[in-house]
Amino acid sequence: MRTIRFGRTHAQVPTISMGTWGHGGPNVSEGNSVGWSGNDDAAAKEALIAAYGKGITHWDTADAYGNGHAESLIGEVWGEVPRRRIFLASKFGWVKGPSGHFYDPKFMRSQCVRSLKLMRTDVIDLYYFHHCDFGPNDEYFHDALAMMRKLRTEGKIRFIGLSDWDARKIVRFIDRVDPDVVQPYRNVIDDEYESSGLKTYVAKHDLGAAFFSPLMHGLLLGKYDAPTQFPEGDFRSGIAGFTDPKFIARMKHAVKEMRMRFADHPEPVLYALTGALLAGNPTATVLLGQRNAKQVEAASKVGEPLSEADAAWVRRVYRGE
Repeated sequence: MRTIRFGRTHAQVPTISMGTWGHGGPNVSEGNSVGWSGNDDAAAKEALIAAYGKGITHWDTADAYGNGHAESLIGEVWGEVPRRRIFLASKFGWVKGPSGHFYDPKFMRSQCVRSLKLMRTDVIDLYYFHHCDFGPNDEYFHDALAMMRKLRTEGKIRFIGLSDWDARKIVRFIDRVDPDVVQPYRNVIDDEYESSGLKTYVAKHDLGAAFFSPLMHGLLLGKYDAPTQFPEGDFRSGIAGFTDPKFIARMKHAVKEMRMRFADHPEPVLYALTGALLAGNPTATVLLGQRNAKQVEAASKVGEPLSEADAAWVRRVYRGE
């Protein structure tokens, strides 16, 4: 597995990293489906162990993934995986806690301690603000940042991360947070990483970057033949593309194009979708959800950046331009 220096953290992480959102299983938060159906705990743990064996040694999770369930699965594999060999990331902020608002400092501390216990570790290598909603007029921001820095001073976390679905929100807070790593939503269709100014900032300040949902929750793989419904608790139930026949057909066409252009690669579609995001981003990794050993095997075969010309072509095809 190809590795990169993760910006100013100086950690060596693989260009393809383990995303564990799906390990948490189905979940509902404040009436919204925020998890994934179809998870199997035994398969998830097998995936974690297999990932280590393939050199996928950066694992990303969050307290909100199954209300700690994904974190607990990580904590159960240290007997077969050396903890010191894994660069472990988690997040806080999606669960409001007793205060009824995001980023309450006391709850933030208690969730960090809970995450440490669930993952059976003394330190979280990288701890993210899960999103950039700090309340009306950002009134909770300063206290949340102070707590994050205190957790770092106390040795509970090593590095600070900043994440959001909207790259522009990350840019809005990035100077004040001064994160070591950013985690924006990014794929070849939904991509504001460069236009938002985030790419330039990352390069200038030598930050690490971790791109999440690079497959648009699986839609870009072209594996759906018709509109698909998901049960309550599955995040995909709210994604319009799964119920849009025209979009599904466009994805199937794009996949055929990838298979023809990159026919000499064992995983042509995955190679194209991840390689396009890695192009021109030397301190970036792509977070791939890997819920079983078969998915780990596929992920281990990719991670090379495409040329700028190939990356541009992949984006054009998927966008139907």
